[in-house]
Amino acid sequence: MKIEDFMLPCPSKKFLGIECFGCGTQRALVLVFQGRFADAFQMFPAIYTLLLFLGFVALNFIDKKRNYGQVLIFLAIVNSLIMVFSYFYKHFLIT
Repeated sequence: MKIEDFMLPCPSKKFLGIECFGCGTQRALVLVFQGRFADAFQMFPAIYTLLLFLGFVALNFIDKKRNYGQVLIFLAIVNSLIMVFSYFYKHFLIT
């Protein structure tokens, strides 16, 4: 069995036929674990900012002495902008 056998389908794409802003996240994460970094970026450009964001979320839970709130907000905004830009680039500029 492969890890790809356990991936969840996107409900938006499955029921509505429209990709969501996060489509490709699971496949990109698998590509990162396989060491195919450029392919992961092509699949989902926000994968690296998402991993950085999740790393700081984990650090926020582990290190209670420091406040990572501003860093988390900044990374969330950057990640959201990358997701929105790449979505519109993929669906409207590349046809």
